[in-house]
Amino acid sequence: MKYTAEISKRKTFAIISHPDAGKTTLTEKLLLFGGAIQTAGAVKSNKIKKHATSDFMEIEKQRGISVATSVMTFEYRGNLINLLDTPGHKDFAEDTYRTLTAVDSVILVIDSVNGVEEQTRRLMEVCRMRDTPVIVFINKMDRDGKLPFDLLEEIEKELHLQLHPMTWPINSGKEFKGVYNLFEKNLLLFAPHTKTNDEDMEHITDLSTPVLVEKIGERNAVQLREDIELIDGVYGDMNVQDYLRAKTAPVFFGSAVNNFGVKEMLDTFIRIAPAPLCRPTSEREVCPEEEKFSGFIFKIHANLDPRHRDRIAFLRVCSGRFERNKYYHHVRLDKDIRFSNPYSFMARQKDVIEEAFPGDVVGLFDTGNFKIGDTLTEGAGFYYTGIPSFSPELFKEVVNKDPMKTKQLEKGLLQLTDEGVAQLFTQHGGNRKIIGCVGDLQFEVIQYRLLHEYGASVQFNALPFYKACWITSDDRKKLEDFIRFKTANVVLDKDDHLVYLAQSEWFLNTEIANNPAIQFHFTSEIHKV
Repeated sequence: MKYTAEISKRKTFAIISHPDAGKTTLTEKLLLFGGAIQTAGAVKSNKIKKHATSDFMEIEKQRGISVATSVMTFEYRGNLINLLDTPGHKDFAEDTYRTLTAVDSVILVIDSVNGVEEQTRRLMEVCRMRDTPVIVFINKMDRDGKLPFDLLEEIEKELHLQLHPMTWPINSGKEFKGVYNLFEKNLLLFAPHTKTNDEDMEHITDLSTPVLVEKIGERNAVQLREDIELIDGVYGDMNVQDYLRAKTAPVFFGSAVNNFGVKEMLDTFIRIAPAPLCRPTSEREVCPEEEKFSGFIFKIHANLDPRHRDRIAFLRVCSGRFERNKYYHHVRLDKDIRFSNPYSFMARQKDVIEEAFPGDVVGLFDTGNFKIGDTLTEGAGFYYTGIPSFSPELFKEVVNKDPMKTKQLEKGLLQLTDEGVAQLFTQHGGNRKIIGCVGDLQFEVIQYRLLHEYGASVQFNALPFYKACWITSDDRKKLEDFIRFKTANVVLDKDDHLVYLAQSEWFLNTEIANNPAIQFHFTSEIHKV
């Protein structure tokens, strides 16, 4: 229990949402409260005037979306907060899923105008799989949107999430007057385009007070009293243990772009959000308080600094203390490595650190040793589980448009697919390169980055494949026969594991039925150490 004080200070969470719900804007407001930045970028109509701090890739600035997970560390009220801003776009869902393996809780942003959207459902499925505690922030209350009770009902029904309002809005859109904080018993008044301060707050424990009418008008006061009476009757008191067990999600209303309602959520977050949690490994559950260090790589990013062609592996510290210049055991490679310049992050800005504790995310300079899911320990041979690569849904052949840049293309493909934005397959017995992605936008990002970071110009030709399956068998001859008969459909992944590319669900089911000696796997986690 050596590092208990350090561990209890730390909160590591991700912000998740459907695209355009205001996630990156909320991230910036949290950083403003933490003093990590002085001005925020405004994201409007998919055009970023002052680029959001966490969106640092050129293509993100052009498209106005986040396509890579950013890591930011800041302090707030004696807590060290590690915030992971994730891509909202569905084409980058896999990056978000992996990020969710590295956090202890999440803040889910819902657009009050659009309510629950497709990507919100997918992300919540991942949170439910891991029993991740969730706080909900209903954003854009300054726009005409759905009624609050309708929103709550929709979220509970669509996301199978039990909610508990912590603040309650007074109107919305042009009539938005502010929120009443049910926990602190105070009224926070809204003035668009101005920063909220303590003068805008009125402490009201008794809603029958004439002060309420004076502040928000008779009609709004009557409506608020009715709403709060209903909420008290339905929801009762907030049970923090239910939140920590992912049974209940506290709900806050506000407007991130106006920095309204954000502080109330942040103050509640640091009060109730979990400190670093125990995590499953191949041998046993490992807890943060253990003396010996361990952690895993959940993200790799090449060329974080375009001037230096660097490659950074993001490590989540899970137990013990990580120290600069100390040798640690790389379980997959079975070798010891030390790190002379480990970093903490403020988006692209890096600071060298001497030590890190459970919950922290550390950037490690990588010369090609790491893959997503790799585990570092102080000598133990276990590895952290639950960080697989999933089967892609779209497949395209890579066509080199400039044969003089073949080496640059090979290097770029390897580095970018190591990051996990896509999967690289090579024709078995040949040199044909195939990229597998979850969505079309990933191909656009890869094409852009290959050209601008590696000078390699490519075009992608669509291929008629439906799914990739990793194949294994105890019967070597049966496997060899299958490969011989299915040459056009068998490829190797980056680690030289055999993969079968099925043209359709019918073809896949037929091959599974006709080849009982061969196992077809839909994730690559079967090949872990």
